Amino acid sequence: MYGNEREVGQGLRDTLRGSGLKREDVFVTTKVWFNRLAPGDFERSVDESLEKLALPSVDLLMIHWPNAQIPLAQSIASLCKVKKQGLAQNIGVANFTTAMIEEATALASEQIAVLTKVIAVARKHGMAVVGYCPLARGKVPADATLGKIGRAHGKTASQVALRFLEQQGVIPIPRTSKRERLAENLGSLDFTLSEAEMAEIGRLQRPDGRIVSPPHAPQWD
Repeated sequence: MYGNEREVGQGLRDTLRGSGLKREDVFVTTKVWFNRLAPGDFERSVDESLEKLALPSVDLLMIHWPNAQIPLAQSIASLCKVKKQGLAQNIGVANFTTAMIEEATALASEQIAVLTKVIAVARKHGMAVVGYCPLARGKVPADATLGKIGRAHGKTASQVALRFLEQQGVIPIPRTSKRERLAENLGSLDFTLSEAEMAEIGRLQRPDGRIVSPPHAPQWD
């Protein structure tokens, strides 16, 4: 859906050619869009992604969003099928409610490794958790609480937000097109927030705080 798989594949090849890194040093993830979850179309979507990436498999394949028009049993069966075929080393789901997570794990014949956002249920099933939009699409730098905590550590509000997730074992995936921001993001790894600071940040959450909720989203719980 992002239209960048060919570029990601080329970037990976260029990086491996000039850096001394090995393929296993880079973790490649792609997703199946919500309108391609039906049996047959799901597998074609995966084949198309691998062709664009020019890879025999990805490290992680995810269902990007659930689709109420396609039975979850069918989508999960296809997800497990491509893993058994060796086209994905790990499989996961994104933007699922807690009830969907419970159903998906019951249906799956393979371990579902990654899940976004629903931390408590994810941990119950031994899943890793990925935090997308960890900088709230540019809103984090202006937050007064995060800025105050950042100044106490000589860090930016964005670094504090990333550290808040990292200390909970969440894997944040910030996006940027600027090299200086890449360096800033990595600067979240060399300091620790106190329990009081973690609690203060935690109190920032609110019911209307969701950043991404398109028309095809499920009814959030």
